Order: sequence, then structure tokens, then C-alpha cells
Amino acid sequence: MTSLPGMARGLALLAAALLGACAGGPGGTAANQPTSVLTASDQTDQERRARVRLELATAYFGRGQLETALDETKLAMQVKPDMAEAFNLRAMIYAAMGENRLAEDSFARALQLSPRDGPTLHNQAWFLCQQGQFATAQARFDTLLAQPEYRDQARSLLARGVCYGRDGKYPDAEAALMRAYELEPANPSIGVNLSEVLLRRGAYERASFYIGRINESPDATNAQTLWLAARIERRLGRDAAVRVLGDRLRQRFSQSPEAALFERGRFDD
Repeated sequence: MTSLPGMARGLALLAAALLGACAGGPGGTAANQPTSVLTASDQTDQERRARVRLELATAYFGRGQLETALDETKLAMQVKPDMAEAFNLRAMIYAAMGENRLAEDSFARALQLSPRDGPTLHNQAWFLCQQGQFATAQARFDTLLAQPEYRDQARSLLARGVCYGRDGKYPDAEAALMRAYELEPANPSIGVNLSEVLLRRGAYERASFYIGRINESPDATNAQTLWLAARIERRLGRDAAVRVLGDRLRQRFSQSPEAALFERGRFDD
């Protein structure tokens, strides 16, 4: 099926946001007993140089300068060939370039170096979902979310819910998104995608509640959230509410595709 309206946009930067440093434990002895807390001063010159290159690569990737990001990633790998984070970032860059086979190979290498790395597991799962490999993607989310030390549960539950939605498994999508909402109720991306799933499930009152909370905040409101609310209110038969939302859409986002759809009455597109 096609992706849920708004889900792809809501998650456009989701994977990039999880490209931060891997959670590393303190240094230890052969018996794995920590002897001190590692700080920046414990890094070797090699590690520092590789880290600078990787930070540059991440910045270029975030700006969409993919070839420059790839070059910086390669330079980081030349300095430190066993840097799992660099392979994770390289996989994301290749995925953005449409080089899916190269992305798969880089994800595999990153996980070979660091099998339990949360950002890599998350990014690989989302990549697999985008490729339509839904069962494999959900298995990766299972592995990731089962780790008690993983700290980005809400982000990965959001991605998992969207992935279930793409697969047409709306009850599972709702369950994942509700759990994400419990963890981060102020996250508008979670609220939008949860409302969309509830709309598709016919739970219109609940959908209206969650999208309504978003549209109460001027900073979170956009053409997408107003259009979704208008679609939900139309299903509920509340014409006055639809008109109010349409007025807000025309006043604030008159040039948006959503405003054009409202003007044409294309509520089911």
C-alpha cells in the first residue's frame, strides 16, 4: 500500500536524528570490570580525527550534500577502519542516493562491528521498511526494542507504527503509536501519525481528540495537521468544524497542496 498521508513527511529526518554516537560503555579490564569513566581526554589522536570527519559527514548529510558527506565518511574510515558509526552513516547516505545494495552491505558491516548498536538497528529497520521488507524490518525493531538500555524507544516505536501502517496492519500500527504517545505525548509527529491510523480504523472521535491537541499549539500546527483534522471532522459530519478548519487552512497556508485539496473538496485523496 502507499504510505499514510503525512507519515513519510513526519519521518523524513527520523533516521538522521538517530545517527548520533553509539552508546559506549566505560573501559574495563579483561574481566569487564570498569576502572574509570572515559572522557574526551582518553581518546587517541586517531579517534579524535575520525570523530571530526564523522561529525562533518553527519552535518553534510543533514543538509542533503550527499557526495560530500560520503567523502567525509570515507576519510573517517581511512583513519579508523573499525568505526561502526561510520558504516551506519555510510549506509544512510547510500540509501539516500538510491544505492540500496551498497546500503545493505554497510548496515551489515556496522552490525558486524557492533551487533547491538541502537541507531544502526533503527536505521536498518526503517530502511528495510522503505524497501517493503516489512517482516524483516519488524524483526529488527523487535531486537532493538527488547534492549532495556535503549533510550530512543519513542522514536523507534513511531517508526515501527508507520511501518505497520505501510503494511496495512492498522491494529499493530495503533498499538505501536499509542505506546510511543505514552512515552512522548508532546511529540507532534507521533500525534499526527496516530490520528491518521485512527482515521483509517474508523475511530473518528479518538482521531479528532489527538489531532485536536496538536492544532491547539500554534507552533505544531501546519497545513498537514489542519487538513487531517478537516478530513476527520468531515467523517464525523461536523460541517461547522470543517468550515473553521478550512478557514484556518486558507488563511495560514493558502498556497499549500492541502489548501488546494480542501478547495476542491477532495477529502478522500
